[in-house]
Amino acid sequence: MRSGIDILVGTPGRIKDHLQNGKLDLAKVKHVVLDEVDQMLDMGFAEQVEDILRVAYKKDSEDNPQTLLFSATCPHWVYDVAKKYMKSRYEQIDLIGKRTQKAATTVEHLAIECHWSQRAAVIGDVIQVYSGSHGRTIVFCETKKEANELALNASIKQDCQSLHGDIPQKQREITLKGFRNGTFKVLVATNVAARGLDIPEVDLVVQSSPPK
Repeated sequence: MRSGIDILVGTPGRIKDHLQNGKLDLAKVKHVVLDEVDQMLDMGFAEQVEDILRVAYKKDSEDNPQTLLFSATCPHWVYDVAKKYMKSRYEQIDLIGKRTQKAATTVEHLAIECHWSQRAAVIGDVIQVYSGSHGRTIVFCETKKEANELALNASIKQDCQSLHGDIPQKQREITLKGFRNGTFKVLVATNVAARGLDIPEVDLVVQSSPPK
């Protein structure tokens, strides 16, 4: 950063620290990208984002940086806040249209109702039926404790390992490599694994409870 950089990727808190410490100058920024803009402009982050961008943005100026906002969901309030940073002729690109949700047509969605105490047994049966002996399955849990308990449950008869935030990064990488290579067939994970996984061999994804 001292010798000059072209692209800076950072969290609002860390960028703000560098600005306050005089280690970062955003006066000449040409492009601003906010990823997960609905999260970034939510109550907790909006103030930090505004503090950061205040240096680079001048009211009603045409020389303001080009602003790009990405989000899986765009509630109306996101657009209201976003207009503060975007030029009046901004373009909106909507990949979903009027539908609030869009899923791949090649994916079948099933909801199974069962008592909490029977959950592990039902998940074990579902894996057996829908994934078979050769396919791979990811089971998502709400908590690390649930992930550990489910991974050790005797009802899930396939080879199984858990993945969550308490597991060291190096071990997580080993676990993911084993899952990719087919060393074990079932991965029980918290949302630490929900993004950035590209494993084509996965036949089945189970949400152990409806996501909150």
